[in-house]
Amino acid sequence: MGVDVLTFGCRLNIHESEVIRRDAAGLADTTVVNTCAVTGEAVRQARQAIRKLRREQPGTRIVVTGCAAQADPQSFAAMPEVDRVIGNEEKLTPQSWAHIERVAVGDIMAAKQIALPVIDGIEGHTRAFVQVQNGCDHRCTFCIIPYGRGNSRSLPASDVVDQVRKLVANDYREVVLTGVDITSYQSSDAPKLGRLVKDILKAVPELERLRLSSIDSVEADADLLDALATEARLMPHLHLSLQAGDDLILKRMKRRHLRADAIAFCNDVRRLRPDVVFGGDIITGFPTETEEMFTRSLDLVDECGLTHLHVFPFSARPGTPAARMPQLDGAIVKARAKRLREKGDAALRRHLDGEVGRQRRVLTEAGGVGRTEQFTQVKLSSPVARGKMLDLTIAGHDGRQLIAA
Repeated sequence: MGVDVLTFGCRLNIHESEVIRRDAAGLADTTVVNTCAVTGEAVRQARQAIRKLRREQPGTRIVVTGCAAQADPQSFAAMPEVDRVIGNEEKLTPQSWAHIERVAVGDIMAAKQIALPVIDGIEGHTRAFVQVQNGCDHRCTFCIIPYGRGNSRSLPASDVVDQVRKLVANDYREVVLTGVDITSYQSSDAPKLGRLVKDILKAVPELERLRLSSIDSVEADADLLDALATEARLMPHLHLSLQAGDDLILKRMKRRHLRADAIAFCNDVRRLRPDVVFGGDIITGFPTETEEMFTRSLDLVDECGLTHLHVFPFSARPGTPAARMPQLDGAIVKARAKRLREKGDAALRRHLDGEVGRQRRVLTEAGGVGRTEQFTQVKLSSPVARGKMLDLTIAGHDGRQLIAA
Protein backbone atom coordinates (compact mmCIF):
# COMPACT_ATOMS: atom_id res chain seq x y z
CA MET A 1 0.00 0.00 0.00
CA GLY A 2 1.18 3.51 -0.81
CA VAL A 3 -0.71 6.65 0.23
CA ASP A 4 -4.44 6.84 0.82
CA VAL A 5 -6.19 10.17 1.53
CA LEU A 6 -9.38 10.34 3.59
CA THR A 7 -11.09 13.69 2.99
CA PHE A 8 -13.61 15.46 5.19
CA GLY A 9 -15.44 18.71 4.56
CA CYS A 10 -15.52 21.11 1.65
CA ARG A 11 -14.62 21.11 -2.02
CA LEU A 12 -11.49 23.03 -1.14
CA ASN A 13 -10.29 20.02 0.85
CA ILE A 14 -11.17 17.72 -2.04
CA HIS A 15 -8.98 19.78 -4.37
CA GLU A 16 -6.12 19.89 -1.86
CA SER A 17 -6.33 16.15 -1.28
CA GLU A 18 -5.37 15.64 -4.93
CA VAL A 19 -2.22 17.69 -4.33
CA ILE A 20 -1.47 15.61 -1.21
CA ARG A 21 -2.08 12.34 -3.07
CA ARG A 22 0.54 13.35 -5.62
CA ASP A 23 3.12 15.00 -3.35
CA ALA A 24 3.05 12.21 -0.76
CA ALA A 25 3.01 9.40 -3.31
CA GLY A 26 6.45 8.18 -2.26
CA LEU A 27 5.33 7.28 1.26
CA ALA A 28 4.54 3.67 2.05
CA ASP A 29 1.62 2.35 4.12
CA THR A 30 0.33 5.83 4.96
CA THR A 31 -3.18 7.25 5.33
CA VAL A 32 -3.59 11.01 5.38
CA VAL A 33 -6.72 12.29 7.14
CA ASN A 34 -7.60 15.71 5.72
CA THR A 35 -9.90 17.13 8.40
CA CYS A 36 -12.66 19.75 8.58
CA ALA A 37 -13.38 22.08 11.51
CA VAL A 38 -16.59 23.80 10.43
CA THR A 39 -18.61 22.10 13.19
CA GLY A 40 -17.87 20.14 16.34
CA GLU A 41 -19.50 17.16 14.66
CA ALA A 42 -17.00 17.36 11.78
CA VAL A 43 -14.12 17.19 14.25
CA ARG A 44 -15.75 14.29 16.12
CA GLN A 45 -16.17 12.36 12.88
CA ALA A 46 -12.50 12.86 12.00
CA ARG A 47 -11.39 11.55 15.40
CA GLN A 48 -13.73 8.59 15.07
CA ALA A 49 -12.31 7.78 11.63
CA ILE A 50 -8.75 7.96 12.95
CA ARG A 51 -9.52 5.47 15.73
CA LYS A 52 -11.27 3.16 13.29
CA LEU A 53 -8.29 3.31 10.91
CA ARG A 54 -5.92 2.27 13.68
CA ARG A 55 -8.16 -0.65 14.69
CA GLU A 56 -8.65 -1.90 11.12
CA GLN A 57 -5.17 -1.14 9.78
CA PRO A 58 -2.77 -1.38 12.74
CA GLY A 59 0.31 -1.20 10.51
CA THR A 60 -0.71 1.97 8.69
CA ARG A 61 1.01 5.27 9.44
CA ILE A 62 -1.64 7.94 10.13
CA VAL A 63 -0.94 11.58 9.27
CA VAL A 64 -3.55 14.21 10.20
CA THR A 65 -3.89 17.55 8.42
CA GLY A 66 -6.62 20.02 7.42
CA CYS A 67 -8.50 22.74 9.30
CA ALA A 68 -9.11 20.83 12.54
CA ALA A 69 -5.43 19.89 12.75
CA GLN A 70 -4.38 23.47 12.01
CA ALA A 71 -6.70 24.97 14.62
CA ASP A 72 -5.87 22.47 17.38
CA PRO A 73 -2.74 20.48 16.47
CA GLN A 74 -1.86 19.38 19.99
CA SER A 75 -5.16 17.60 20.56
CA PHE A 76 -4.53 15.43 17.48
CA ALA A 77 -0.87 14.95 18.37
CA ALA A 78 -2.06 13.63 21.76
CA MET A 79 -4.07 10.86 20.11
CA PRO A 80 -2.09 7.58 20.40
CA GLU A 81 -3.35 6.56 16.96
CA VAL A 82 -1.73 9.56 15.22
CA ASP A 83 1.84 9.40 13.93
CA ARG A 84 2.13 12.91 12.57
CA VAL A 85 0.26 16.25 12.34
CA ILE A 86 0.82 18.64 9.41
CA GLY A 87 -0.62 22.16 9.01
CA ASN A 88 -2.79 23.47 6.20
CA GLU A 89 0.04 25.32 4.46
CA GLU A 90 2.58 22.57 5.06
CA LYS A 91 0.34 19.90 3.51
CA LEU A 92 0.69 21.64 0.12
CA THR A 93 4.49 21.78 0.27
CA PRO A 94 6.13 18.65 -1.24
CA GLN A 95 9.12 18.76 1.10
CA SER A 96 6.83 18.57 4.15
CA TRP A 97 6.07 14.95 3.30
CA ALA A 98 9.75 14.07 3.38
CA HIS A 99 10.34 15.48 6.87
CA ILE A 100 9.99 13.47 10.04
CA GLU A 101 9.02 15.95 12.78
CA ARG A 102 5.88 14.77 14.56
CA VAL A 103 4.09 18.15 14.51
CA ALA A 104 4.69 20.51 11.58
CA VAL A 105 2.11 23.27 11.93
CA GLY A 106 3.11 26.86 11.20
CA ASP A 107 1.40 30.23 11.73
CA ILE A 108 -1.44 30.17 9.20
CA MET A 109 -2.01 33.90 9.66
CA ALA A 110 1.44 34.53 8.13
CA ALA A 111 0.42 32.94 4.82
CA LYS A 112 0.30 35.61 2.12
CA GLN A 113 -0.22 33.77 -1.16
CA ILE A 114 -1.42 30.58 -2.83
CA ALA A 115 0.99 28.56 -4.91
CA LEU A 116 -1.01 25.46 -5.82
CA PRO A 117 0.49 23.16 -8.44
CA VAL A 118 -1.64 22.27 -11.44
CA ILE A 119 -3.46 18.95 -11.04
CA ASP A 120 -4.73 16.55 -13.71
CA GLY A 121 -8.08 15.79 -12.12
CA ILE A 122 -10.07 14.94 -9.00
CA GLU A 123 -10.11 11.23 -8.20
CA GLY A 124 -13.62 9.77 -8.21
CA HIS A 125 -15.36 13.02 -9.27
CA THR A 126 -17.16 13.90 -12.49
CA ARG A 127 -16.64 17.65 -12.04
CA ALA A 128 -13.28 19.17 -11.17
CA PHE A 129 -12.75 21.65 -8.34
CA VAL A 130 -10.31 24.53 -8.79
CA GLN A 131 -9.16 26.48 -5.76
CA VAL A 132 -9.08 30.19 -6.63
CA GLN A 133 -8.99 31.62 -3.11
CA ASN A 134 -8.17 30.58 0.45
CA GLY A 135 -8.71 32.04 3.90
CA CYS A 136 -11.11 34.71 5.13
CA ASP A 137 -10.72 38.30 6.34
CA HIS A 138 -14.11 38.29 8.07
CA ARG A 139 -14.66 37.13 11.63
CA CYS A 140 -18.19 35.78 11.93
CA THR A 141 -18.76 35.08 15.60
CA PHE A 142 -19.62 31.39 15.08
CA CYS A 143 -16.77 30.51 12.71
CA ILE A 144 -13.43 28.86 13.47
CA ILE A 145 -12.36 28.55 9.82
CA PRO A 146 -10.12 31.68 9.63
CA TYR A 147 -7.97 30.06 12.34
CA GLY A 148 -7.63 26.98 10.15
CA ARG A 149 -7.22 28.78 6.83
CA GLY A 150 -5.72 32.19 7.63
CA ASN A 151 -6.51 35.49 5.95
CA SER A 152 -7.90 35.83 2.43
CA ARG A 153 -5.50 35.35 -0.47
CA SER A 154 -6.15 34.58 -4.12
CA LEU A 155 -4.55 32.68 -6.95
CA PRO A 156 -3.59 34.81 -10.00
CA ALA A 157 -6.18 34.58 -12.76
CA SER A 158 -3.56 33.34 -15.22
CA ASP A 159 -2.83 30.37 -12.94
CA VAL A 160 -6.54 29.60 -12.62
CA VAL A 161 -6.96 29.67 -16.40
CA ASP A 162 -3.98 27.31 -16.81
CA GLN A 163 -5.52 24.90 -14.31
CA VAL A 164 -8.92 24.97 -16.01
CA ARG A 165 -7.35 24.48 -19.42
CA LYS A 166 -5.45 21.42 -18.16
CA LEU A 167 -8.58 19.88 -16.67
CA VAL A 168 -10.60 20.42 -19.85
CA ALA A 169 -7.78 18.80 -21.83
CA ASN A 170 -8.22 15.80 -19.52
CA ASP A 171 -11.91 15.51 -20.51
CA TYR A 172 -13.56 17.37 -17.63
CA ARG A 173 -16.73 19.01 -18.92
CA GLU A 174 -17.52 20.95 -15.74
CA VAL A 175 -15.28 22.93 -13.41
CA VAL A 176 -16.29 24.34 -10.02
CA LEU A 177 -14.49 27.39 -8.65
CA THR A 178 -13.97 26.97 -4.94
CA GLY A 179 -12.43 28.65 -1.91
CA VAL A 180 -13.28 29.72 1.61
CA ASP A 181 -14.77 33.07 0.55
CA ILE A 182 -14.59 33.16 -3.25
CA THR A 183 -16.52 36.43 -3.63
CA SER A 184 -13.60 38.15 -1.87
CA TYR A 185 -11.39 37.04 -4.79
CA GLN A 186 -8.87 39.70 -5.77
CA SER A 187 -5.67 39.40 -7.81
CA SER A 188 -3.45 41.69 -9.82
CA ASP A 189 -4.79 40.36 -13.14
CA ALA A 190 -8.47 40.02 -12.16
CA PRO A 191 -9.63 42.45 -9.46
CA LYS A 192 -12.91 40.64 -8.72
CA LEU A 193 -14.54 37.22 -9.08
CA GLY A 194 -16.70 38.38 -12.00
CA ARG A 195 -13.66 39.31 -14.07
CA LEU A 196 -12.06 35.95 -13.28
CA VAL A 197 -15.20 34.14 -14.45
CA LYS A 198 -15.27 36.09 -17.71
CA ASP A 199 -11.56 35.50 -18.27
CA ILE A 200 -11.96 31.73 -17.83
CA LEU A 201 -14.91 31.49 -20.21
CA LYS A 202 -13.13 33.58 -22.84
CA ALA A 203 -9.76 31.83 -22.54
CA VAL A 204 -11.14 28.27 -22.43
CA PRO A 205 -13.98 28.11 -24.97
CA GLU A 206 -13.93 24.28 -24.82
CA LEU A 207 -15.16 24.37 -21.19
CA GLU A 208 -18.82 23.35 -21.28
CA ARG A 209 -19.82 24.27 -17.74
CA LEU A 210 -18.45 26.62 -15.11
CA ARG A 211 -20.00 26.50 -11.65
CA LEU A 212 -19.44 28.49 -8.46
CA SER A 213 -19.26 27.07 -4.96
CA SER A 214 -20.83 28.96 -2.03
CA ILE A 215 -20.84 32.74 -2.40
CA ASP A 216 -21.49 35.72 -0.12
CA SER A 217 -24.16 37.69 -1.98
CA VAL A 218 -23.17 41.03 -0.47
CA GLU A 219 -19.77 40.72 -2.18
CA ALA A 220 -21.09 39.80 -5.64
CA ASP A 221 -19.71 42.31 -8.15
CA ALA A 222 -21.24 43.80 -11.31
CA ASP A 223 -19.17 41.62 -13.66
CA LEU A 224 -20.37 38.49 -11.88
CA LEU A 225 -24.00 39.51 -12.25
CA ASP A 226 -23.39 40.39 -15.90
CA ALA A 227 -21.81 36.98 -16.49
CA LEU A 228 -24.84 35.28 -14.96
CA ALA A 229 -27.08 37.24 -17.29
CA THR A 230 -25.08 36.72 -20.48
CA GLU A 231 -22.93 33.58 -20.18
CA ALA A 232 -24.91 30.38 -20.72
CA ARG A 233 -21.87 28.29 -19.71
CA LEU A 234 -21.96 29.82 -16.21
CA MET A 235 -24.41 27.51 -14.49
CA PRO A 236 -27.70 28.93 -13.14
CA HIS A 237 -27.17 27.69 -9.60
CA LEU A 238 -25.94 29.82 -6.70
CA HIS A 239 -25.40 28.55 -3.18
CA LEU A 240 -25.65 31.45 -0.75
CA SER A 241 -24.03 31.88 2.65
CA LEU A 242 -27.17 33.21 4.38
CA GLN A 243 -26.87 31.74 7.93
CA ALA A 244 -30.05 33.36 9.33
CA GLY A 245 -33.18 35.27 8.40
CA ASP A 246 -33.41 37.58 11.41
CA ASP A 247 -31.55 40.90 11.41
CA LEU A 248 -30.57 40.86 15.09
CA ILE A 249 -29.17 37.33 14.81
CA LEU A 250 -27.30 38.34 11.65
CA LYS A 251 -25.75 41.24 13.57
CA ARG A 252 -24.81 38.96 16.47
CA MET A 253 -23.25 36.59 13.94
CA LYS A 254 -21.31 39.60 12.58
CA ARG A 255 -22.60 38.96 9.09
CA ARG A 256 -22.37 41.74 6.51
CA HIS A 257 -25.91 41.59 5.14
CA LEU A 258 -29.44 41.97 6.44
CA ARG A 259 -32.53 39.95 5.59
CA ALA A 260 -33.70 42.48 3.00
CA ASP A 261 -30.31 42.35 1.25
CA ALA A 262 -30.59 38.59 0.72
CA ILE A 263 -34.14 38.81 -0.62
CA ALA A 264 -33.25 41.70 -2.95
CA PHE A 265 -30.21 39.82 -4.29
CA CYS A 266 -32.26 36.73 -5.14
CA ASN A 267 -34.93 38.86 -6.84
CA ASP A 268 -32.30 40.77 -8.84
CA VAL A 269 -30.49 37.62 -10.00
CA ARG A 270 -33.77 35.93 -10.91
CA ARG A 271 -34.62 38.88 -13.16
CA LEU A 272 -31.22 38.56 -14.85
CA ARG A 273 -31.31 34.75 -15.10
CA PRO A 274 -34.89 33.44 -14.83
CA ASP A 275 -33.81 29.78 -14.74
CA VAL A 276 -31.53 30.26 -11.71
CA VAL A 277 -31.91 28.01 -8.68
CA PHE A 278 -30.69 29.03 -5.23
CA GLY A 279 -29.28 26.98 -2.40
CA GLY A 280 -28.43 28.31 1.01
CA ASP A 281 -26.71 27.63 4.34
CA ILE A 282 -28.80 28.41 7.43
CA ILE A 283 -27.85 27.85 11.08
CA THR A 284 -30.58 27.02 13.59
CA GLY A 285 -30.39 27.61 17.33
CA PHE A 286 -27.77 30.36 17.29
CA PRO A 287 -27.33 31.77 20.84
CA THR A 288 -30.23 34.06 21.87
CA GLU A 289 -32.40 32.92 18.92
CA THR A 290 -36.07 33.12 19.93
CA GLU A 291 -38.95 31.28 18.27
CA GLU A 292 -39.90 34.51 16.48
CA MET A 293 -36.34 34.93 15.19
CA PHE A 294 -36.27 31.33 14.01
CA THR A 295 -39.57 31.82 12.18
CA ARG A 296 -37.90 34.53 10.11
CA SER A 297 -35.31 31.98 8.99
CA LEU A 298 -38.11 29.60 8.07
CA ASP A 299 -39.85 32.31 6.06
CA LEU A 300 -36.61 33.19 4.26
CA VAL A 301 -36.80 29.89 2.38
CA ASP A 302 -39.92 31.12 0.59
CA GLU A 303 -38.92 34.77 0.33
CA CYS A 304 -35.58 33.97 -1.31
CA GLY A 305 -37.03 31.04 -3.24
CA LEU A 306 -34.44 28.56 -1.96
CA THR A 307 -34.34 25.04 -3.40
CA HIS A 308 -31.24 23.24 -2.09
CA LEU A 309 -31.01 23.90 1.66
CA HIS A 310 -28.07 23.06 3.94
CA VAL A 311 -29.18 23.19 7.56
CA PHE A 312 -26.66 23.39 10.41
CA PRO A 313 -27.75 23.01 14.04
CA PHE A 314 -25.60 25.53 15.92
CA SER A 315 -22.37 23.98 17.17
CA ALA A 316 -20.32 26.09 19.60
CA ARG A 317 -16.70 26.18 18.50
CA PRO A 318 -14.27 26.82 21.39
CA GLY A 319 -12.44 30.11 20.96
CA THR A 320 -15.21 31.86 19.02
CA PRO A 321 -17.33 34.74 20.44
CA ALA A 322 -20.56 32.78 19.88
CA ALA A 323 -19.33 30.06 22.24
CA ARG A 324 -19.39 32.64 25.04
CA MET A 325 -22.95 33.79 24.31
CA PRO A 326 -26.03 32.38 26.13
CA GLN A 327 -26.59 28.94 24.61
CA LEU A 328 -29.94 27.37 23.71
CA ASP A 329 -31.05 23.98 24.95
CA GLY A 330 -29.81 21.28 22.59
CA ALA A 331 -33.27 19.79 22.14
CA ILE A 332 -34.58 23.14 20.89
CA VAL A 333 -31.68 23.47 18.45
CA LYS A 334 -32.31 20.00 17.01
CA ALA A 335 -36.07 20.52 16.80
CA ARG A 336 -35.63 23.76 14.88
CA ALA A 337 -33.16 22.09 12.53
CA LYS A 338 -35.72 19.37 11.85
CA ARG A 339 -38.43 21.93 11.07
CA LEU A 340 -36.14 23.86 8.74
CA ARG A 341 -35.10 20.67 6.93
CA GLU A 342 -38.77 19.83 6.44
CA LYS A 343 -39.29 23.31 4.99
CA GLY A 344 -36.33 22.71 2.68
CA ASP A 345 -37.72 19.32 1.62
CA ALA A 346 -41.02 20.95 0.68
CA ALA A 347 -39.20 23.63 -1.33
CA LEU A 348 -37.21 20.97 -3.17
CA ARG A 349 -40.39 19.05 -4.01
CA ARG A 350 -41.93 22.19 -5.51
CA HIS A 351 -38.86 22.63 -7.68
CA LEU A 352 -38.97 18.99 -8.75
CA ASP A 353 -42.67 19.32 -9.63
CA GLY A 354 -41.83 22.23 -11.92
CA GLU A 355 -39.16 20.23 -13.74
CA VAL A 356 -41.43 17.39 -14.89
CA GLY A 357 -41.85 17.43 -18.67
CA ARG A 358 -38.86 19.71 -19.26
CA GLN A 359 -35.81 18.98 -21.38
CA ARG A 360 -32.60 19.20 -19.34
CA ARG A 361 -28.93 18.80 -20.21
CA VAL A 362 -27.52 16.33 -17.70
CA LEU A 363 -23.89 15.60 -16.83
CA THR A 364 -23.68 11.96 -15.75
CA GLU A 365 -22.04 10.80 -12.54
CA ALA A 366 -21.27 7.40 -11.06
CA GLY A 367 -24.16 5.34 -9.72
CA GLY A 368 -26.67 5.94 -12.48
CA VAL A 369 -27.36 9.59 -11.71
CA GLY A 370 -26.49 12.99 -13.17
CA ARG A 371 -26.94 16.72 -12.56
CA THR A 372 -28.85 19.36 -14.48
CA GLU A 373 -27.55 22.87 -15.08
CA GLN A 374 -29.34 23.86 -11.86
CA PHE A 375 -27.46 21.11 -9.97
CA THR A 376 -30.62 19.06 -9.47
CA GLN A 377 -29.91 15.34 -9.29
CA VAL A 378 -31.45 13.11 -11.97
CA LYS A 379 -31.87 9.34 -11.82
CA LEU A 380 -31.06 7.91 -15.25
CA SER A 381 -33.28 5.32 -16.93
CA SER A 382 -30.27 3.09 -17.64
CA PRO A 383 -26.59 3.05 -16.62
CA VAL A 384 -24.36 5.52 -18.48
CA ALA A 385 -20.62 6.05 -18.13
CA ARG A 386 -19.59 8.95 -15.91
CA GLY A 387 -18.80 12.28 -17.59
CA LYS A 388 -21.29 12.11 -20.48
CA MET A 389 -23.52 15.06 -21.41
CA LEU A 390 -27.08 13.99 -22.24
CA ASP A 391 -30.22 15.84 -23.32
CA LEU A 392 -33.01 14.19 -21.34
CA THR A 393 -36.72 14.61 -20.76
CA ILE A 394 -37.76 14.66 -17.11
CA ALA A 395 -40.55 12.12 -16.57
CA GLY A 396 -41.10 12.53 -12.82
CA HIS A 397 -39.44 12.59 -9.41
CA ASP A 398 -39.35 10.70 -6.14
CA GLY A 399 -39.32 13.70 -3.82
CA ARG A 400 -35.52 13.86 -3.67
CA GLN A 401 -34.35 13.61 -7.27
CA LEU A 402 -35.67 13.87 -10.80
CA ILE A 403 -36.32 10.75 -12.89
CA ALA A 404 -35.39 10.78 -16.59
CA ALA A 405 -37.64 9.26 -19.21
